[in-house]
Amino acid sequence: MPFGTNYVHNYMKQHKNNLTYYTNMTLKPLADRVIIQPTAAEEVTASGIIIPDSAKEKPQRGTVVAVGNGTKDEEMILKEGDEVLYGKYAGTELDLDGDKVLIMRQSEVLAVVNK
Repeated sequence: MPFGTNYVHNYMKQHKNNLTYYTNMTLKPLADRVIIQPTAAEEVTASGIIIPDSAKEKPQRGTVVAVGNGTKDEEMILKEGDEVLYGKYAGTELDLDGDKVLIMRQSEVLAVVNK
């Protein structure tokens, strides 16, 4: 799903009472919040063992897809496309058109991964 620049576009088709509603939702984080697309959890170990869904760990790494403007006390250091590490229980999980994303404060991000 393409996220666009600095905000997330999500076109949804909703069916209610046999009527079709089309909504265009633009999601832009406020203040010092960022939207992160988590990386996919590993399905096979290095030795070739397949990991079942119930045993997979929640990923703690992802890519920043949208950033807020920051606050007067804290400027926005993160930018779109940054690969980051975050805490296991950080942020709030959102479901955007079948894609799981996290929205969290910049201070909840632990590190930026340099490639």
